[in-house]
Amino acid sequence: MTLRETADITRNNQSLDGVSWNILGQVYTPKQITDDSFSWHAVFPEETFVPPHTHPDQDEYIYILEGRIDLTLDGLTNSANSGDLVRLPRGIPHGFFNNSGKPVKALFWAAPAGKLVDLYRRIHNMSSPAQVVEVAREYGVFFQPPVSSAI
Repeated sequence: MTLRETADITRNNQSLDGVSWNILGQVYTPKQITDDSFSWHAVFPEETFVPPHTHPDQDEYIYILEGRIDLTLDGLTNSANSGDLVRLPRGIPHGFFNNSGKPVKALFWAAPAGKLVDLYRRIHNMSSPAQVVEVAREYGVFFQPPVSSAI
């Protein structure tokens, strides 16, 4: 099925088809979906995160609307604040962490859309991070194993 863009407005506090996804405590609200790209509004409650992972076939972007998000980008740490745009080229490991003590709001988009919409539909309300990591592989998102400290 080919998804093409339509001329329309996705209003503030609304989503496509009236749906939002709970992804391990974060709320993702789809704003636009075509084969070429997918955008969603995300709310990261304090102390939530997405561990380092890669998208081999997609570029991803994050525009920070409110707050500060800490990042790992290709093994390096950094932070992005309101008004900053984070560029995550395909194949580059990245993760984001809300250590700010306040909710963070951001607009994400990925190009091409790939299987992200189907992944979010499937992991909506899934409570096990290990299960999310396992399922994500089927949709082209590959989480890195946790870093263990040397004994």
